[in-house]
Amino acid sequence: MELIYKEEVYQIIGAAMMVHRELGYGFLEPVYQEALAVEFQDKKISFKKEAKLNIFYKNKALEKFYVADFICYDQIIVEIKAVESIIPEFVSQVLNYLNAAHLRLGLIINFGESRLNYKRIVL
Repeated sequence: MELIYKEEVYQIIGAAMMVHRELGYGFLEPVYQEALAVEFQDKKISFKKEAKLNIFYKNKALEKFYVADFICYDQIIVEIKAVESIIPEFVSQVLNYLNAAHLRLGLIINFGESRLNYKRIVL
């Protein structure tokens, strides 16, 4: 099976590895998000930080909306975590984001472990 956005994911994960190598684990999520934005800029990875994702019901935008940590390359949702492990609820969260944004690929990147951990979510 062909991986979608293989090169883009490689660049995103490389940036996350640099952040994890520099900061280690133990910080809160916003610290990693800010550091990752710096790394994305340095690596010339296009991104939107805290991207608002509208939710529609019967073709009407609801007042409630999702906020994705990043959308990279206008194609990939990137959700940052700083927790003990990636749990099924995080996968559901990213699936909801993908549906709202009409995108196909999401990444959950967890900085909360001694080694960087990530999961690809394909819709």
